[in-house]
Amino acid sequence: MGDPSRPDVAAPPSADSATATPEELQRLLGHQFHDPALLAEALTHPSAGNVSGLHVADFERMEFLGDRVLGLVVAGDLARRFPAAGAGELALRYNALVRREACAKVAHAVGLGGFVRMARGERAAGGATKPAILADACEALIGALYVDGGLPAALGFIQRYWGPLFEEQAGVAKDPKTMLQEWTHRRKFGPPAYRMLATDGPPHAPTFRVEVTVPGFGSADGHGPSKRTAEQEAAAALLRNTAVLPGG
Repeated sequence: MGDPSRPDVAAPPSADSATATPEELQRLLGHQFHDPALLAEALTHPSAGNVSGLHVADFERMEFLGDRVLGLVVAGDLARRFPAAGAGELALRYNALVRREACAKVAHAVGLGGFVRMARGERAAGGATKPAILADACEALIGALYVDGGLPAALGFIQRYWGPLFEEQAGVAKDPKTMLQEWTHRRKFGPPAYRMLATDGPPHAPTFRVEVTVPGFGSADGHGPSKRTAEQEAAAALLRNTAVLPGG
């Protein structure tokens, strides 16, 4: 696929063109794509990918890649920002930063909906402002930046637009044990009970396995290099079953 302005990669005849141009987006991002086809692919919604027999690659592959790149960058940044945080707390912060709502929020800040090509019917139905489409397009853009400019290009975008979200996370995250305690209290369940299941490994590097049970709701296991970490992991696992934490 060549330059998106050329006929062989133009939007399909019955697809509504985005209201802004890729050139404008590149200026906004501060990144000039070496391969404009990557950006064209990242800005093409599946509804515009195969119209009237003319196939144009949509953003699903780039979205798949961008999701993984975003996860890597966010995980690394969290580990640097919160060196004293346990795995349970890091997981809580991570889930909040990579979930679809966060991606949609960034896409809205960029104005990405105006750049995405989609079928006329999808755009008429408000596709340019749908959180699900915005989140997918945002991840696809990260994937395209990564392929075109390597990790530095994707890193620059993520650090620029996720910066405010990281700041929001700085003081609001609670550890999973506290969250589980508060959740059981609100739902009138009995308090969580933690039970040591096993201790494995050599004495100098043990691994603890703990079970947490909420009477009347259920139980979950967690493991870690300390009893406290294992309890936090168990609480986080049970919270995912309550939908309090993403991934449940």
